[in-house]
Amino acid sequence: MTSLLEKAFAEASKLSESEQNLLASRLLAELASEDDFDRRVNNTKDVLIGLAREALMEHRSGQTQVLDPEQL
Repeated sequence: MTSLLEKAFAEASKLSESEQNLLASRLLAELASEDDFDRRVNNTKDVLIGLAREALMEHRSGQTQVLDPEQL
């Protein structure tokens, strides 16, 4: 465990039981959300690679144009 996380837990231990439970619930939800995001990205990696290759082929074959932010 890092020293920063140890410090955060030390501070959290000073909270009331209900505040500690709320903080713990938020932390667990955040960790679950991170895991879900990682799984989704991993499941779409092949699709993203295919889209990137397609975009590069279009660019190399002259089918794209420079985007001018002033024209948006």
